[in-house]
Amino acid sequence: MRDEFVGRASACGGLESAIQVGGLKPAAGSSLPYIELHDLGRIRYAEAFEIQRDLVERRKRGEIPDQFLIVEHPPVVTMGRNGHNENLLAAPELLARAGIEFHQTDRGGDVTYHGPGQVVGYPIFDLREWKRDVVAYIRALEEVLILALGEFGLRGSRLEGATGVWVSAPGGPAKIAAIGVHISRWVTSHGFALNVDPDLSYFRYIVPCGLTKPVTSMREMRSGAKREAVITALGRSFGHVFERTVAHVATCASLEKL
Repeated sequence: MRDEFVGRASACGGLESAIQVGGLKPAAGSSLPYIELHDLGRIRYAEAFEIQRDLVERRKRGEIPDQFLIVEHPPVVTMGRNGHNENLLAAPELLARAGIEFHQTDRGGDVTYHGPGQVVGYPIFDLREWKRDVVAYIRALEEVLILALGEFGLRGSRLEGATGVWVSAPGGPAKIAAIGVHISRWVTSHGFALNVDPDLSYFRYIVPCGLTKPVTSMREMRSGAKREAVITALGRSFGHVFERTVAHVATCASLEKL
């Protein structure tokens, strides 16, 4: 497989200037399809959801190339369309008092937590130009995460019957990355959350993805990887797995206005 990860370009005039147009061009001589990676920094879940919805519609119309959004959320618990209330161990009112937002959402999967210390990836990706196969897409996202973890000496793996990426911990398999996607007319949204160095105590409010297995993080697995390095590794592995040219658009993390 070929993959290309091209250089960074600054687009710090605010969010709109970064993602309204496909401002970067593929690397000279590249024959691979093109995807723009945007690091939006810390952003509330509802805001990221609206950005995804807008980009999905524009991607369907062919106005923009594929997009790969990287974000970090303030503490939030989300319930997927296949979620079960019994996997939410605290009422939304209690979550709010603990400073945790709660959102029902249209992704697949059950309940999950997002918060500082995670790298969350939302590919807006047209499967008509790759494979019209939802299961293959999810397995490919797992492979992206497994390859990226490998760059930091961590051996990620799959667990039969459980979507996501797992590592071997002292107590047995522990989940290090969760996956939940939504697909509309073959264009994807939502994606994955990789635990780099979050406060894992927040997971006590939920049964993550409906599974009574432990969660862990890269830090818990004794990796000192920094967010920027993890994002670079994810971009590289995404390009490899999906055979895309990935261009990282450096977007200002502090966004005053959407």
